Amino acid sequence: MPDLTHGDDAAAVNSLRSAVMRLSRRLKHQRVDESLSPTEMSVLGTLARCGTATPGELARKEHVQPPSMTRIVALLEAKGLVRLEPHPEDRRQKVVTQTERAEAMLEESRRKRNAFLASLVADLDEDEWAKLRAAAPVLEKLAHL
Repeated sequence: MPDLTHGDDAAAVNSLRSAVMRLSRRLKHQRVDESLSPTEMSVLGTLARCGTATPGELARKEHVQPPSMTRIVALLEAKGLVRLEPHPEDRRQKVVTQTERAEAMLEESRRKRNAFLASLVADLDEDEWAKLRAAAPVLEKLAHL
């Protein structure tokens, strides 16, 4: 991998960072339920992608401390968006599962954000859209490193 801290490469990295952050902020404003924090939405998204998890596993995946995740899970449970159930192998632990209400809310949120992004993409020409489509898997890879 070349040194990306100088010249055109550094400028491209800076431009990518800035664009991704601005686009992310704009997408975050396309929320369905304003009563949920971005962190709560992120936890629900993680549950949707990964399935049930213990609060400790969620804390690691979300990069927060376990006591913080315990509070987040309690808030989501109070809102009827997750259930706490006994761990199938270790009865001392609980697993967190999203509810049907959370699934429906996440689906509506995805629809709204996808529609917003599609409206932005509609302003691109064919060449720009082809480049963006080709870059999507690379951006997906970066998001999971």
